[in-house]
Amino acid sequence: VGSLPICGTDEKLKGVLTDRDIVVNVLAAGKDPARVTAGDLAQGEAVTIGADDDAEEILRTMGAHQVRRLPVIDGHTLVGIVALADVARALPDTKVGDLLEAISQS
Repeated sequence: VGSLPICGTDEKLKGVLTDRDIVVNVLAAGKDPARVTAGDLAQGEAVTIGADDDAEEILRTMGAHQVRRLPVIDGHTLVGIVALADVARALPDTKVGDLLEAISQS
């Protein structure tokens, strides 16, 4: 699993925790993984997509924010995650290639 959504008791998305967050901000920083909580690592507001948004909006959002995973929100409730792999399976190669280029730019 490359990322986990962090939700509150109200089922609203509070943030997204990635494997990279754990490696960089805990392990590489020499912190004790048993003492660091998911809430400690959650930063800023998560980039999301609406449940009714189309594939073009997914491409635009992933490219603009250079993210490989988008939490899917219906109203204020998390209903899933769309990953780059999902996009690659569903869309033509040229669109996926353009997205990969946009995500990979520094």
